[in-house]
Amino acid sequence: MKSLSTEDPQPPVAKTKEHIHVNHGVERSDPFFWLRDRANDEVLNYLKEENNYTESLMAETEPLQKTLFGEIKGRIKQDDSTYPVRWKNYYYYTRYDSGSDYARYYRKRIGSEESQEELNFDVPEMASGQNYFDFDEGDVSPDESLIIFSTDVTGRGLRTLHVKDLNSGEILDDNITDVEGGHAWAADNKTFFYTKQDPKTLRDYQIWRHHLGHPVKEDVLVYEEHDETFSCYVYSSRSEKFIVIGSSQTLCDEYRLLPANNPGGDFKVLNPRSRGLEYDVEHYGDRFYLRTNYEAPNFRIMRVSEECTSIINWEDLLAEREGIYVNDFEVFDNYLVTEERENGLVKIRIHEISSGKNHEIDFESPAYSAWIDINLDPKTEWLRYGYCSLKDPEGLYEYNMHSRETRLLKSEEIIGGYDSNLYSTERHFVTVRDGAQVPVSIVYRNDSFKKDGKSPLLLYAYGAYGLNSDASFRSSRLSLLDRGFVYAIAHIRGGQELGRDWYDDGRLLNKRNSFNDFMDCSDFFVSEKYTSHDRLCASGASAGGLLMGVIANENPKSFAAIIADVPWVDCVTTMLDPTVPLTTSEYDEWGNPTDKEFFDYILSYSPYDNVKRVEYPAMLVMAGLNDSQVQCWEPAKWVAQLRTKKIGNNPLMLKINMGSGHSGSSARHEKYKEIAFEYAFLLRVVDH
Repeated sequence: MKSLSTEDPQPPVAKTKEHIHVNHGVERSDPFFWLRDRANDEVLNYLKEENNYTESLMAETEPLQKTLFGEIKGRIKQDDSTYPVRWKNYYYYTRYDSGSDYARYYRKRIGSEESQEELNFDVPEMASGQNYFDFDEGDVSPDESLIIFSTDVTGRGLRTLHVKDLNSGEILDDNITDVEGGHAWAADNKTFFYTKQDPKTLRDYQIWRHHLGHPVKEDVLVYEEHDETFSCYVYSSRSEKFIVIGSSQTLCDEYRLLPANNPGGDFKVLNPRSRGLEYDVEHYGDRFYLRTNYEAPNFRIMRVSEECTSIINWEDLLAEREGIYVNDFEVFDNYLVTEERENGLVKIRIHEISSGKNHEIDFESPAYSAWIDINLDPKTEWLRYGYCSLKDPEGLYEYNMHSRETRLLKSEEIIGGYDSNLYSTERHFVTVRDGAQVPVSIVYRNDSFKKDGKSPLLLYAYGAYGLNSDASFRSSRLSLLDRGFVYAIAHIRGGQELGRDWYDDGRLLNKRNSFNDFMDCSDFFVSEKYTSHDRLCASGASAGGLLMGVIANENPKSFAAIIADVPWVDCVTTMLDPTVPLTTSEYDEWGNPTDKEFFDYILSYSPYDNVKRVEYPAMLVMAGLNDSQVQCWEPAKWVAQLRTKKIGNNPLMLKINMGSGHSGSSARHEKYKEIAFEYAFLLRVVDH
């Protein structure tokens, strides 16, 4: 995209209104604080002006956007369906019809003909007339006659629970509004538990009990989480024998248990919360199984009887092993299956419970993603898992844990033909400034890439909350690769790719490691001639958007373009305000700035507070008006601040989705358009 001139449309100028924050004796001017009021017409009008400006600058790319959208949509099988999941007497699955933005949800009795499939939910019809419609098919009642589902029509995350009679097709009158959506059936098929949010902070803080046919106002509060750093949730154990209430924060978990056949009873604490003790719990047979960091920083698997659940009775099923992080597990009659991290790569390992022997499933690609899929039958010898790589489309597999036979159940079909041999993947470890070795995953098209520094490259990272950025396949990405782009992921600290230490080294007072890792990986791609600084693009969302804000301020000359999607960029002000959703539950991730040490540290990198008078790269900032995770005023304030200080003529654009939240549009074709918009921006910046 060319540099702007005086002939181009001029950007909107947000009013400045004096507002001074004073904390720890430090004054911070916040002239755009007034943009916090998303219901204010003046704010909404300003956001619309920003959208109009962005639309005018991107007008020249509209033919390219249409081409990209056509390519992306054209690769997707429009009438695709999911592979059926068997539960009790039915197979459950979804199917898209050609041209539809939403899937329909079906079930079919085992042994019946295809013509006898039952339509559970016609979501395209339900979504008709809605600008935003997020649907979630919830749990079927134990007798398979009822199903809970929930909807969100704003993107704010406040959902409405409904119950449908699967035999009659009737939607019952038991509608519960402004809830989180999580729920659990009791064994009587008449009672369920659900989670409520604090109406202001949106923290999940209460569990309620509802009896079908009774007024919602008669629902009973069974648990309230009073510690504002914790959130709570409820679910049914895999065995269906227990209702489980969990309370969690970054460094601690606690669970309460209730026999599902006694919904009016009292919940019993499994083990009292203890700072630093983390665990997940599932139930099978007559025991609880736990993935825990108890005396095991990289986690181990333990078990305990139903009767004596305190930690003194926990016993090892799988001890902690050096260099291996346990991410997930599944218990079968004769096997324990673990999803692990070793040397930054996912391993799915099969442990024979009786003998203690184990083996892992082989994956050939140097950079890939694999996961334990839905496994509802603990008596089977067949494990269902998923696999893909940066160049291999997603596949759903079954693996016989006894014979070691693998069979493909379903593979992602790329319409128009796709040859993975046209592409190559690489994985390297980059030595960063403090000596750490950061893994990077790379994919490119063979016939359009040379290591001569002339290729454009898009580098992505997240690096927070211990979440991993796996090397997965996206058919939409082919539109960049086929135009000569290299795509790369930097697995920076703050994730958990290399174990718990990798996460701890990228949070709190170590957070700058995440930013430095990304900038050093960027330099690696230039020095190794994968790209050059005038061809290097960066992208990140949410906490990854914070990363984009930091690198824009601290290393602007290293990048040609930056996409910051729903970026968390007003860090100090948000973390000082406990009324903002998510703030109190994240003190162990970022630090509590009421403590001066954390205040100074967060202030040192907060993008909004560190905008400089420099030439920034071309920037596209994306946000959602109803976002409950990153409030829309954060990117709006940041862009307004950038406009007051940036020099040079590189474009700066803000695009606000006025009808969505953190995840963008709910309709699949609208999502394709959003991707096409971002790709058109990148392609025009590098003029490729």
